Amino acid sequence: MAEIRLLGSPEVRRGSVPLSLGTPKQQVALVVLVLHGGRLVTVDLLVDELWPDDPPPSAIANVRTYVGNLRRMFVRNSGPDLVRLPGGYRLDVGGEHVDVHRFERLTQAARSAWSEGNTQEADVLLKEGESLWRGSLAAGLRVGPVLSARRASLDEQRLAAVELRAGLDLELGRTRSAIALLTAHAERNPYREHAQALPANALWSDGDQAGALAVIRRTEAVLAEQLGIQPGAELLRLRQSLRDGIPAQTSSVARPGTPEPDRSRSLGPGARGDRRHLPRAVVAFVGRRELVERTLTEIALTVAGTSAVRVVNGMAGSGKTAFALHLARRLADRHRDGQLFIDLRGHDESDPVDPADATTVLLRQMGVPAGRIPTDHDERAELWQHELRRHRVVVVLDNAASGPQIRPLLPTGGGTVFLVTSRRRLSVGDIGPAVSLPVLTSGEAVELLSSTAGEDRIRAEPDAAVEVVRRCGHLPLAVRLAGGWLAHRSTWRVADLARRLGAGGTVLRRLAVDQQTVAGAFSASYEQLAEPVRRLFRLVSLHPGDSLDARMIAALVDLPAEHTERMLDDLLDQHLLEETAPGRYRLHDLMRQYAAELFHESADLVERREPGARLLDHVLHQVVVRASELDQRVLHAHLRLDPPRRPDLTDEADASDVEWLERERANLVALIGFAAREGHSGYAWRLARAMWRFCYMRGYFDDIIVIHRAGLSAAELGGDLVAQGVMHNYLASAYTRTGSYLDSLRHLETAVSISRKLDDRGNEHRYRANLVVVHWLTGDPERSVALGRQLLREDSRGDVDPIPSLPNLGYALTAVGRYAEALEAHRQHLFLARCQGSDYHMSNALGHIASVENRLGHHAKAIRLLRASIRLRDRTGHRFGEAEVRNDLGIAYRHLSRFGDALGQHDLALDLSRDSGERHVQAAVLNDLGLTLTAAGRTDEAAPAHQRALALATRIAHPYEQARALIALAGHLGGAGSEQAERFRQRAQAIFERMGAPERHQFHPDP
Repeated sequence: MAEIRLLGSPEVRRGSVPLSLGTPKQQVALVVLVLHGGRLVTVDLLVDELWPDDPPPSAIANVRTYVGNLRRMFVRNSGPDLVRLPGGYRLDVGGEHVDVHRFERLTQAARSAWSEGNTQEADVLLKEGESLWRGSLAAGLRVGPVLSARRASLDEQRLAAVELRAGLDLELGRTRSAIALLTAHAERNPYREHAQALPANALWSDGDQAGALAVIRRTEAVLAEQLGIQPGAELLRLRQSLRDGIPAQTSSVARPGTPEPDRSRSLGPGARGDRRHLPRAVVAFVGRRELVERTLTEIALTVAGTSAVRVVNGMAGSGKTAFALHLARRLADRHRDGQLFIDLRGHDESDPVDPADATTVLLRQMGVPAGRIPTDHDERAELWQHELRRHRVVVVLDNAASGPQIRPLLPTGGGTVFLVTSRRRLSVGDIGPAVSLPVLTSGEAVELLSSTAGEDRIRAEPDAAVEVVRRCGHLPLAVRLAGGWLAHRSTWRVADLARRLGAGGTVLRRLAVDQQTVAGAFSASYEQLAEPVRRLFRLVSLHPGDSLDARMIAALVDLPAEHTERMLDDLLDQHLLEETAPGRYRLHDLMRQYAAELFHESADLVERREPGARLLDHVLHQVVVRASELDQRVLHAHLRLDPPRRPDLTDEADASDVEWLERERANLVALIGFAAREGHSGYAWRLARAMWRFCYMRGYFDDIIVIHRAGLSAAELGGDLVAQGVMHNYLASAYTRTGSYLDSLRHLETAVSISRKLDDRGNEHRYRANLVVVHWLTGDPERSVALGRQLLREDSRGDVDPIPSLPNLGYALTAVGRYAEALEAHRQHLFLARCQGSDYHMSNALGHIASVENRLGHHAKAIRLLRASIRLRDRTGHRFGEAEVRNDLGIAYRHLSRFGDALGQHDLALDLSRDSGERHVQAAVLNDLGLTLTAAGRTDEAAPAHQRALALATRIAHPYEQARALIALAGHLGGAGSEQAERFRQRAQAIFERMGAPERHQFHPDP
């Protein structure tokens, strides 16, 4: 039987071999099924856990896919039975094979043995339970309400086990071990009062009364300043006992029967939902109380019907971001719909974030699917304002570059709060006076130093503390760094640091001379590092994205992964690097600038280029591993890829983890731009090409345009004609899907010309096959058919792949009413797809055949084919093109008078086409929705659907759907006596006649 581990990252092992668990959502499904072992898990429960807020229309189909994949995995590896039941599923797995159940059983047994006085038995049981803990339940996975509650419960049990371990160690004479364990436990749980009382009690029991008092005082300060509460009864009793000199009466862990300490105040603020996107606070917010309260009062007095906008400006490192985030958290209770955050990168070396791109990020944080975000900038801005009117949110726009950058993001309605930070004074119109953030007062700076270095040390040397913060310019970032320096050097006095800062050396020198920069403050940590760690710090600044993982950094520095991780720990200890998630790192924006300056000062031209090439090579192979699941045959032919430089860093890449591409998407887009700028032309266009299929299937057409433009520039710079043709072709795909048909035509014709120049028949054929679709969409179906026929004749010679041309030819033949020939083309496509074993092409071919059968009136047959196409998509998880399939299913149901089923399919098709951003599909669905509403007798709803179709088809210059909308609207406007109806009919007839569409036969001259 397979062993199932859910503590930490989920694992299923058969012996010592880990099994592939698939995508993150599939892993979440596994966790739910395992934790409900032997019981029914309903489909609704799985949907709620996988998509807690807004399940997509394909949620149930995706659940079936995930469970089917898991069932096959268990069958192949002699795992437990995964049984399908009415309404859900059951996984027959016993608790002895699941680490969660064993951990709970062993720790409970250890506690029982401890309560009964069996210390040795408790020690053995607890050690076995401790060996199972690898981390929180399903660590790294986004889970829903049920698993979140179970995760919190298990974390609490883990904390109790740590406290039990400390009690056992004390009773067994392992005092030093217990104190070390409890000290670390207290640091990880600063708001858990019992966790603070335990080390204080242990230190007192060991004779260290001063240490115990220091722990209690520090805890009281944290509770008061960060949570605004007083300590509980346990800490108060312990503090009084220490002051009275009464010996400790209890061990560090109470046995059952002892009253539990009041832990009601140990919990941090509750989760507010998945729209909470504020970065985690690193240290306590200190000072500026009057300014905070005044700003909050001003926001509260904002005139009804308007939104509060406050610009926070000040010098670099003055704490603008911390101030804005503190305000946002204080406002969270009054704006429960979410707290959004974006770094506008106004002060990076790279270009600031474009307002349109910022709008996309904020809409995604709001929960809007990527495909529903319009490519048109005005429409995108309108959607953003619409979402703001619907939700009470706080939005933090960090590091703004200018007024024009933020003006399109600001609200036009009421109910929201915008907090904008910038080093510059921004001119953004009538938004009220800016909040100009000064440096800290001397008292506030000393208070901040105390919070990081320890209150007792600072109180013991007040004059030296004042000198330290003066040398730091009272700048919050510098003061925090100085406090961290002291915290990591327990033998230093505060006066030692004050003398060092005043000695005129390199440490913080530039900060002392010029308070407009904090680069010198970073040197206090940087200069303590060994040179290999310094080099790693400098090289991390090369990565242009927001964050990167340890293996990417190992590629940058060209060192083994384990060695790299140890050096990263050194940087984390010095607070030069932030760990945003286990194994994932980022540089603060100011720290990135500092590291970049050091890199350019220390590296020659070769040293500058080579690390970037190593990083790009590693990332490219990581992308290709995942992208091959979607686009294997053509991808490898296009890339002409060498083996990876560092196979040791890619050997664990999970080919099935396509969601990795989603998580890394923004960073990959940034890396492609970096590769193009830095002259790594081969990596630039190859990364763009490798990302294409994923972006295409997810509807990220804006990304396709951005990265393939960069790839095209790089290919032109490198003189690679083949790559130029590839970039032109895939640029055309995005322009086609977003309705920019003339741009698409221009790029495809260029790609064809390049291929002919190179005598590259395979790519020329592929690019011309794409022209078949563009000619049809631009209103020239006869040219489309002629080209498709010509390509098919070329296919018969056997030196090119016919699959690209067959579906496009069938599509064009259907458009001009040549249904028998269209069926022949689509059936050939299906046959070749079956020969190649391509579920992707089989599902598309079945859908295309069904579309023709619908037009021939064979609606029952069409339904069977369409359902088969959908089942294939369910099995593979491939959703691209499903909108057309659902719409055709609605058409078939309409002709069978099953209007309810038809409308349901049209609605689903409309949602899918919006999510994928396919505007020509949306226009078609709206027209068919209108026809179904008319057939169902709901004519008052039908005309608006056709009007929306007409507006959309006109906007993207799609003549066929324009004509369909016009003729339908003419019918709604009245008979021959209606002048507007007659104009609509004439316009539709002209389009159909020009296109040679079968609908032209619907028109007859008046007698």
